[in-house]
Amino acid sequence: MQAYILRRLLWAIPTILGAVTIIFLLMNVLPGDIAMVILGEEGGQIDPQQYAVLREQLGLNRPLYEQYFSWLWGLCRFDLGTSLWTGQSVASEIAHRLPYTLALVIFATLISIIIAIPIGVLSAIRQDSWLDYTLRSGVIAGISLPNFWFGMLIILFMVSVFRWIPPMEYATLWSQPLVAIQQLFFPAITLGLRGSAASARMMRSSMLEVLREDYVRTARAKGLTERAVVYAHSLRNAILPVVTMFGMELAFMFAGAVIIETVFNIPGVGLLLIDAINRRDIVLVQGVVVTLVLIVVVVNLAVDLLYAWIDPRIRYR
Repeated sequence: MQAYILRRLLWAIPTILGAVTIIFLLMNVLPGDIAMVILGEEGGQIDPQQYAVLREQLGLNRPLYEQYFSWLWGLCRFDLGTSLWTGQSVASEIAHRLPYTLALVIFATLISIIIAIPIGVLSAIRQDSWLDYTLRSGVIAGISLPNFWFGMLIILFMVSVFRWIPPMEYATLWSQPLVAIQQLFFPAITLGLRGSAASARMMRSSMLEVLREDYVRTARAKGLTERAVVYAHSLRNAILPVVTMFGMELAFMFAGAVIIETVFNIPGVGLLLIDAINRRDIVLVQGVVVTLVLIVVVVNLAVDLLYAWIDPRIRYR
């Protein structure tokens, strides 16, 4: 098991390097310059001498390969660099914003699980009934609706009906858990909607397949109640593919959090990434991308280990 975990973590290195390299190249291809943004004259007339001095101070006058390898050397020393815009440590800026994103993603994942499993099970055991058709229609709608559009609808509805607007300051689950849950309720529903719909669809398909297995028919023939057949014999085996699905959806939630945090003005890593892109702060963008990629790798590893714990037939050697 230890060797398997070590191999997975080592494979994360080329994944991180690939993601960072692509982001670095894209940020340098895009028009715009953080020096112009700082001077406040992007697209206008600037003092060439002042512009050249600022680029030299920021290290932007060096060749691209030198900037890239310098940043990689810092990464090998666990140094994400310094923000070109604020002059603060990238690691400290991410550490300040990360709790908000983690709270949003964790809350959205819990909502997705609470919604997906019951809907999938009910739809399977009531196959081709009016309840099944109703739940399947809701699942298709959940998959089809874009998260950002659904979030804006929630805000418009709450503003027009209850005069509710997103708060200017958000609490964290670590400091004020009850306040954070209240504030993140609507953003978490918005973020977890698509994941719950896709997982519910997978849960239904997996449950239908398991309910047709011979051991389920044997359990019914022995006189077990339908509740015992469904929840004691079928659900644990049917949930195995859904566990993997939740791991994939969790990765998508970190990507979707970038949009949801912008819609609801949540001061998380996603909003930090958007601000860094707008300011052309390449070092900060790279630091955020590395953090998100590392989180996704660790989450996928945890899902694989959880899969082996649920299914005793799986062994990682």
